[in-house]
Amino acid sequence: MEIKKSGIITLCGRPNVGKSTLTNALVGEKVAIVTDKPQTTRNRITAILDRGECQFVFLDTPGLHKPRTRLGDYMVKVVEQSVADVDAVCLLVEPVASIGPQEEELIRRVAGQGLPAVLVINKIDTVKKETLLAVMDLYQKAHPFHAVVPVSAREGEGLDELLDVLEGLLPPGPALFPAGMITDQPERQIMAEIVREKLLLDLDREIPHGTAVTIERFREREDGVVEIEAVIYCEKESHKGIIIGKQGAMLKKISSQAREDMERFLGAKVYLGTWVKVKERWRDRLAMIRNFGYTADE
Repeated sequence: MEIKKSGIITLCGRPNVGKSTLTNALVGEKVAIVTDKPQTTRNRITAILDRGECQFVFLDTPGLHKPRTRLGDYMVKVVEQSVADVDAVCLLVEPVASIGPQEEELIRRVAGQGLPAVLVINKIDTVKKETLLAVMDLYQKAHPFHAVVPVSAREGEGLDELLDVLEGLLPPGPALFPAGMITDQPERQIMAEIVREKLLLDLDREIPHGTAVTIERFREREDGVVEIEAVIYCEKESHKGIIIGKQGAMLKKISSQAREDMERFLGAKVYLGTWVKVKERWRDRLAMIRNFGYTADE
């Protein structure tokens, strides 16, 4: 079917509000990693959905937070750049009847850009209707949202209603991406993010936030097996020991979980090799941040 309307829609909000879960639910594929730890998403992730005569291009952004490192500065810059030069913005909030400083800042930026904004109240499966109504009333007084759509990204509730609303905000025009494409992320980047997701899921406290992953080898063999070599970087020698674990048990667990997800995504058998290296304070070293692929526009 020919695409007659297409547009770019930014999903923004505080950390852990469910932006990546919603992104994956909308496109029907896992294109963004998801954990219950804040600041899981570091880069802007593009997800594409073709629906009827419309193409939706969603930008999943890092959660807006107060940065404590230069990497954090980069992530905030990504959010700022993503709430500009787009066709619409979805502000994701939790069903809590108070507006926090992150939401206030995002509303201010959206208003300053003059963009049509849809308030998306996520996690509605966790509250009663009375609470939801109070949240809707509070936000509608704070900003003239184009629409308010309650959803549960985890349960898949309200997604069709949200897409119906967003369809009305898409400008006329041809597809921005080829048919069937669900993300513009290179496969190497997706494989690195899969490993990082497992680090976040399996490790405690600050350690996984100080990790970065690079894919040093990505090759399909003649027998169809994809060879992947991943290097995990951390900030301290003591963290390296924790990531590897006793007799290599933790690294083996992380690698096994990552390999399963890689095989699911690639539709092929994967041989995954993982190594751990130390780069002290890399999150505050601009050259290292850029080397790991975090390169916001200047």
